[in-house]
Amino acid sequence: MSFALSFLQVLLGIALLFAGGELFVAGSVALSLLFGIPQIVIGLTVVSFGTSAPELFVSLLSTLQTGGSVDSIAVSNVVGSNIFNLLVVLGASALVMPLRVQSRLIRRDVPLLLAISMAAWGMASSGTLTWVAGLALLTVLVINLIWEVRTAREEGAGDDPLDDDAAAPLPVALGKGLLGLVLLVVGSKVLVNGATGAALALGVSQTVIGLTIVSAGTGMPELVTSLVSAYRGRTDLAIGNVVGSNLMNLLLILGACAVATGGGGLAVDPVLISRDFPLMVAATLACLPIFWSGGVINRWEGAVLVVLYALYLVEQVLSNTMPLGDEDPFRLVVLVVVLPAVLVFIAWTTLSWQRSRKA
Repeated sequence: MSFALSFLQVLLGIALLFAGGELFVAGSVALSLLFGIPQIVIGLTVVSFGTSAPELFVSLLSTLQTGGSVDSIAVSNVVGSNIFNLLVVLGASALVMPLRVQSRLIRRDVPLLLAISMAAWGMASSGTLTWVAGLALLTVLVINLIWEVRTAREEGAGDDPLDDDAAAPLPVALGKGLLGLVLLVVGSKVLVNGATGAALALGVSQTVIGLTIVSAGTGMPELVTSLVSAYRGRTDLAIGNVVGSNLMNLLLILGACAVATGGGGLAVDPVLISRDFPLMVAATLACLPIFWSGGVINRWEGAVLVVLYALYLVEQVLSNTMPLGDEDPFRLVVLVVVLPAVLVFIAWTTLSWQRSRKA
């Protein structure tokens, strides 16, 4: 299969996933309203699941096709999507409108995301994510959802009415939900086949395709949702979408894929363990002082995040297209110039936050 045909398959798969996710969320929300489920529960479960549905179906289908023993797309899709969300979705949203950070997000959600990211890295460090680890992640997901619903109710969150268009008769709601589910399944299969063909055509590993093309494609719902939310001034939704999606990716998708493999476990590429998992954890850690700096993510901080993702993509391309060792000058520049600059940036934002608290 040629690269052009594979790339068209990838684009078609992304379009089907996007349409399927929209229809599935619309149908699920309408069904929830018909059955009298509180709006806050809908927001924290149905909508959060909907934005992560493309990643879930792509990763789960890839796992079921390979049995998890030689899978490279499932884990790389999750890790790549989380990096994409933190650097591109959050950064691009801040460029549209400075994002005001709620204190609850700093106090609980981001530290929780950091802890789960480090735990997932530790679980995968052996080269296999076992079904026991997957079950543990799913258990944490259930506990976290229960905690989120209780906390939201105590704080009176989620009282904003949903759009009038959200309500629909039972046949329409069922039709949207089922059609969305079908599109998600078909889109996932098309995207996985296209990504596999593109990897073979380019002579690169499926891990690289999963970290770049697939993760960016399945991350489009989060990007569009956060950009629209930021443009409309709902910056809390833009930030919450990123944090919630990353938690869902790690807990639901990694957990479900690991359990789906049975006793064999989900194979993890050594490159992911040594390079991309640490980058995901570092990106999450770097967001903490950014959130602390006056409770606002400014446009220039958003620009820093987007530039860091661009450097990450350049490193991915160079390391997989250039002869071994030719990419060393770029890595040297990153190590000597970019990394110290980022560390200075993090230290400066942390000190600024401490001074603002004392004042």
